[in-house]
Amino acid sequence: MTGPATETDRLDWLRLIRSQNVGPETFFTLLRRFGSARAALEALPDLAAAGGRQRPIVVADPGRIERELTAAARLDVHYVFFGTAAYPPLLYEISGPPPVLTVRGDISLAQRPSIAVVGARQASASGRTIARTWAETFGREGWTVVSGLALGIDAEAHRGALATGTVAVIAGGVDRPSPEANLDLAAAIADQGALVSEMPLGVEPFARLLVRRNRLIAGLSHGVVVVEAAAQSGALYTADFAASAARDVFAVPGSPLDPRAAGCLKLLKEGATLAIDPRDIVDQLRPAQQPMLPGFGEEDDGRLPQETPSDVIDELRRALSPAPVSVDTLVRVTGLATGTVIASLVELELAGHAEREPNGMVRAATPAAG
Repeated sequence: MTGPATETDRLDWLRLIRSQNVGPETFFTLLRRFGSARAALEALPDLAAAGGRQRPIVVADPGRIERELTAAARLDVHYVFFGTAAYPPLLYEISGPPPVLTVRGDISLAQRPSIAVVGARQASASGRTIARTWAETFGREGWTVVSGLALGIDAEAHRGALATGTVAVIAGGVDRPSPEANLDLAAAIADQGALVSEMPLGVEPFARLLVRRNRLIAGLSHGVVVVEAAAQSGALYTADFAASAARDVFAVPGSPLDPRAAGCLKLLKEGATLAIDPRDIVDQLRPAQQPMLPGFGEEDDGRLPQETPSDVIDELRRALSPAPVSVDTLVRVTGLATGTVIASLVELELAGHAEREPNGMVRAATPAAG
């Protein structure tokens, strides 16, 4: 699937991904089903109603997109669309790649071999030193260092690689980097590296967006290095996303008496590679061949119906619960064809009755989501 070819196409893509309840998976399913973003936009109200939505769905109007584009030009923010030459190739391999990225800086850094370095916000002095010096080594070896601009390990990794190339993935809009303590660092990265987000301008970060950010950190990288992480650290989400995308995961060992080592020790028990020297990591990682553009439904069982019967939508809604499940599980449980399940989920998501997790799994939405 190629990206938008004209300015009108780009505006339609932005309108579609900015419309209510349209996430990356739903976006691409709509393109497969209707052939273009314009046709999908026209179908949104009927699809949401078919899924059981009582109130009209909010479709992003052209004026909103024009205002966003004006603000982007003022801030020197540019857009990188899926299927275009500038789009980071590794993102094609993840579940639900972003249809569009907003970027401040040089996105070509994401075309190079990349390593993510992540870890604890309340990092130790030794952990900070490891993050900075290893990032310096990765940079000298020709690797772009990717991280999430958080305090502690993330910030030190960015500082270590600032001179050679670093990408900071932002949870909210690229005009809303956080935390405040790292605003000067964010400005330096925008000038010498790249700030990247899948969110529109003006969006403030919150917990769910932090998880989506971690998915992109892993997606942009050939491997993820976790320097320090507590047992419930967000860095472990990044490692999980990396493992699910068949990327290498490395963990720096630490003392069992230090809570900041608990996450790394857990990763090592689960099969992560022990990391004690940055050059060992570089030697192990071998950049994969550039991925091909995904076909999105060229398989026979991936064909999507233009219309989904209401009884099928109801059956799928009954199969959902607050516990996330995969699409394959829904296919097995309901006995429906894969294409029918994928199409029906669009109606339920647009209606606010289903939600996608960042890893692509699906669950019943909370009432507030509708």
